[in-house]
Amino acid sequence: MRKLTLALCLSGIMGSMAMPALADDIAVLDWQQALLQTNAAKQSMNELKNQLGSKQQQVQSLGQEVQQLQEKLQKNGDVMSDSERQNLVKQLRQKGTQFQQQRAELEQARQQKEQQFLKTAKPKLDNAIEQVVKRHNVQVLVDRNSVIYSKDSLDLTQEVTNAFNSNN
Repeated sequence: MRKLTLALCLSGIMGSMAMPALADDIAVLDWQQALLQTNAAKQSMNELKNQLGSKQQQVQSLGQEVQQLQEKLQKNGDVMSDSERQNLVKQLRQKGTQFQQQRAELEQARQQKEQQFLKTAKPKLDNAIEQVVKRHNVQVLVDRNSVIYSKDSLDLTQEVTNAFNSNN
């Protein structure tokens, strides 16, 4: 029994002597925020808005038309003749289909532009992260969104953004 107690005490002491993680070795980063705050991301988003601006206005206008047709059908559908109601339902279906198609095309174009940006920006972001990590001698870099709590001084997000901008 004595040997067992001694063994447990020794294992407890040895376990407590293990090297704790030092805050200097650990940092957090919100890579998405770091990337979205870069000058390149802002420029890419502005280009996207300029390219898709008129298309987005068309989609919004079409959406409003669909909504107005729905409201008209709900308000006046009971007092309309069958042919008027059928004509309105036909218009509503056509406009609704157009709206869905155009909205899907707009979303697809936006996603393609974002993927294209990410493809070119990812190596540059990795380079900026590597520079900052080396500068601070960080051993463990954790996604800020996966951390429950961290001091602001451990967050390298803005520094990575600055490094990205200075490299490009």
